[in-house]
Amino acid sequence: MEKFTYVPQGVCSKKIEFEIEDGKLHNVKFTGGCDGNLKAIGRLLEGADAVQAAATLQGNLCGMKGTSCADQLSKGIMEALG
Repeated sequence: MEKFTYVPQGVCSKKIEFEIEDGKLHNVKFTGGCDGNLKAIGRLLEGADAVQAAATLQGNLCGMKGTSCADQLSKGIMEALG
């Protein structure tokens, strides 16, 4: 399993960690941000197809920020997949 760390921009979360194995997401963890909601995202995405998860989360906005922790996770996943 390959481990990745992504530093999000423009959101409350300060770090996103996740693993990808055989194209599937595992162990998604956010540092900072809305703890309960971000733990729920991690649970919902456990074992999900990484490309599909990134496509689903992309463009999700939080208030007037122009991004969100979920949107930033999508960017991190796509960066990890190259």
